[in-house]
Amino acid sequence: MLILLAFIIVFHITSAALLFISTIDNAWWVGDNFSTDVWRVCTTNTSTCMAITDEFNEYQSIQAVQAAMILSTIFCCVSFLVFILQLFRLKQGERFVLTSVIQLLSCLCVMIAASIYTDRHEELHQSHGYVMEVSKGQYGYSFVLAWIAFAFTLISGVMYLVLRKRK
Repeated sequence: MLILLAFIIVFHITSAALLFISTIDNAWWVGDNFSTDVWRVCTTNTSTCMAITDEFNEYQSIQAVQAAMILSTIFCCVSFLVFILQLFRLKQGERFVLTSVIQLLSCLCVMIAASIYTDRHEELHQSHGYVMEVSKGQYGYSFVLAWIAFAFTLISGVMYLVLRKRK
C-alpha cells in the first residue's frame, strides 16, 4: 500500500509540474524566429517579448485559455492538499471522492484550454497585432505538455475515485 501511495503522490506532483510548465513556458506556438504562448510573443533573434493585449483580434480566446490553464493548475494543487488532508482524516475504507472531483475539474479545465487553443489557432495567429509573421509555425512543446497534463489529471482523478483508504 505504501508503494501505491508513493506512486500516486509522484503522479500527482508530475501532473502539477506539467501544468505549471505548460502554463508558464513560452512555447505553445513556435517558428523559426519566434515563440508564443498564451501570455506573450517573443522573437528568438533579438530576445524581445511583447505581451498579448486587447490589440489582438482573438484576445477573448486567449483570455479563455489563460483562465482555464490557471484554474486547472489551481485545482490540481488544491486537489493535492485535499488528498493529504483526507489521507489523515478519512476513516478506513472510505474513498477519496472530494480529491477526485477536484482533480477531474482540473482535467476539465486543461482540456477546455487546449481545445480552445486547438480550435482557434488559425485565427489567433492571423492577428494584425503581431509585429512578425507567426502563422508559419507549429505547435510547441508547452501545447503538447498541456495535452499530456490532461491525460495525467484524468488518470489521477479516476485513481482517486477508485482508491480506498486501507491499512
